[in-house]
Amino acid sequence: MAALEFFFFFLVLLFSAGTQGILGFTNPDGDRALLSLKDQWKNTPPSWEKSDPCGTPWDGITCNNSRVTAMGLSTMGLQGRLEADIGELTELRSLDLSFNPGLIGSLTPNLGNLEKLNILILAGCGFTGQIPDELGNLSELTFLALNSNNLTGPIPPSLGKLSNLYWLDLADNKLSGSFPISTSTSPGLDQLLKAKHFHFNKNQLSGSIPWNLFSSGMELIHVLFDGNKLSGAIPDTLGLVQTLEVLRLDRNSLAGPVPSNLNNLTNVNELNLAHNQLTGTVPNLTGMDHLSYVDLSNNSFEASEAPAWFSTLTTLTTLILEQGSLYGSVPQKVFSFPNIEQVKLKDNSFNDTFSMGDSIGGSLQLVDLQNNQISSVTLSSGYTNSLVLVGNPVCNTSLSNTAYCQNPDENPKTYATNLANCGNKLCSPDKKLNPQSCECAYAYEGTLYFRGPSFRELSDSNIFHSLESSLWNKLNLTPGSVFLENPFFNINDYLQIQLALFPPTGKYFNRSEVARIGFAMSNQTYKPPPQFGPYYFIASPYHFQGTTLQGGLYTSGGGGGGSCN
Repeated sequence: MAALEFFFFFLVLLFSAGTQGILGFTNPDGDRALLSLKDQWKNTPPSWEKSDPCGTPWDGITCNNSRVTAMGLSTMGLQGRLEADIGELTELRSLDLSFNPGLIGSLTPNLGNLEKLNILILAGCGFTGQIPDELGNLSELTFLALNSNNLTGPIPPSLGKLSNLYWLDLADNKLSGSFPISTSTSPGLDQLLKAKHFHFNKNQLSGSIPWNLFSSGMELIHVLFDGNKLSGAIPDTLGLVQTLEVLRLDRNSLAGPVPSNLNNLTNVNELNLAHNQLTGTVPNLTGMDHLSYVDLSNNSFEASEAPAWFSTLTTLTTLILEQGSLYGSVPQKVFSFPNIEQVKLKDNSFNDTFSMGDSIGGSLQLVDLQNNQISSVTLSSGYTNSLVLVGNPVCNTSLSNTAYCQNPDENPKTYATNLANCGNKLCSPDKKLNPQSCECAYAYEGTLYFRGPSFRELSDSNIFHSLESSLWNKLNLTPGSVFLENPFFNINDYLQIQLALFPPTGKYFNRSEVARIGFAMSNQTYKPPPQFGPYYFIASPYHFQGTTLQGGLYTSGGGGGGSCN
């Protein structure tokens, strides 16, 4: 009897397996949508040649009860358009197509059908056209990253309906128009009370910053409006958002005085108002006791002596106020701060005798006073790092032949991860040397952009060691398998660093590992050490095993991306 029962049980299993093989595990709508996307896209993963996205499964596809709930295809080298079929995947919670520059065309309004979507990441692609109004239908959305595309047109007011949103990054596009504010008939960005990140930098936004964009009920920590065409005054309502930590309004055309309540923002650690047309007195930053980095350069402030806070903000690492109208003496106290690294005050009118005093902070690396009116200097034996006095009357005296009166080195030595243990070993151009194993491998490469670091001095290698270790620890890589090189502050005042990550074994990452790392970087799951501040990452195309470089992307030449790894 037992043998007969086992026989029938075996038949049931056999029939069940056969049925699943015919019908598949994937819901028909999801199956149809994914097959359509597969037909539209070039360079899809090789596993997409299999019959059933959920049952097989396909790389980058996550299912629950036969429904597609996540699509993670970061850095896959996809080419094509994001067509309407994506809207049929109505159970999607997460959609990450980041770092696929071959994805082009406009964003389909059918993205608005994905009403269960929690995460939408399309950063670092090649999308054009306007942001669809229908994205405002995604009421569950908490993370929206459309940065680093070629999107145009206005910011849709409908984004103000995304009441659960905490991350909003539209930076590095070509968006125009003004910030949408709610009315009795239309939503606006002022309604995003749970948002912590307003990243609108590097666009073509214009007009004034509306006074009612900000309120005391907001939880913003990063306001990045730099690199736009904004005009008018800085609204004093900004001083109500006391959760702010990084405020960048630089590289606009803002005018008028800085609001007197700005120093209510006592949690701010970076303040950058440079390259505007601000007037009135130099802002009073007294009480901003977490401030590390401040840049007020290239404005039209009234001529005055150095403000009192030059001597009281002991947390400063970086003080920059260039092309200003400051005169009198440079306060000695600023040079004694324990964390001060750079003081850059060139192109002012400082006169009197310059002295750094006898108590100089151990971290100070650069004092730049080019093109002032300093006629005499009292040098301190306690300071042996860079002091630049070019363009001051004192350089016409006995100091004229000293290093103080020479133009600074425009190409200082920059950091790179130490490869000394690897001797003189070289790799072919398409590979890099793994500092951990000293073997040549196909690294996952890209560029890190830190938008608001709390420092500017790059001579301390310990800073970069901390970044290296955080990367291999938090990305679950082999210790030592991270390579950094060429850190510098670019034209936008972002700290830019080249990054290479190496596979734990062999010469290649597989596709799931690349998608995992890409998501960790684009979704901000990876958090750098706090002093690096907000960042974004743009990955280079990855060389999967069995692929070749064609037109800037790695392809297998056979329709569906590289071979299985």
